Amino acid sequence: MIDPRWVFLGAALGAAGSARYCIAIVHGRASPNLVTWILWAVAGLTAFLAQLDSGVGLPAALTLAAGLGPVAVVTTAMLSGRSRLQVDRLDVACGLTAVLALVAWLVLDRAPVAVALAVAADAVAAAPTIRKVWNAPRSESTLFYVLVGTGAVIALLTIDAWEPAAWVFPAYIVVLCGTIAMIATVRSDVLRGSRVRA
Repeated sequence: MIDPRWVFLGAALGAAGSARYCIAIVHGRASPNLVTWILWAVAGLTAFLAQLDSGVGLPAALTLAAGLGPVAVVTTAMLSGRSRLQVDRLDVACGLTAVLALVAWLVLDRAPVAVALAVAADAVAAAPTIRKVWNAPRSESTLFYVLVGTGAVIALLTIDAWEPAAWVFPAYIVVLCGTIAMIATVRSDVLRGSRVRA
């Protein structure tokens, strides 16, 4: 375990990634799926509030950054007009899962369940963006996912009490960011190779 205050570096990396993503949106190098990013904001902020309720402490700073970053991305995308909004059954399922997480935390007062459901909501919300990255890998900023994933690794290294409410969300962020960055990189190479051969 490293000093718990290192979590602020992890959160700062997430914030830097979000800022870079917002710049990429403004310059037309990224076009976020608004359904995904809105649900990521809701899920991240729900998990943060649930972690506070569970007494997680400093590791919750990363989760706060994971909730506020998508808020910045959605705001930038809406103001710049560079976003994709498409609602299908998958998006509806994501929304229902996110609402379930909020209900579990607010009504049932079950913070650990809310953290788990927030991770589930976040994962389901990622599906439209993963599909988009597969089809158009250059529509996402890979650096965003690298920075946020690195920040989550740092947050994991600061945890001293391995309660699920403390480690589940950052561990999930590492897996999600690694997956999206890998898909974007590999698919970019594959599509570039296909164009060269054509």
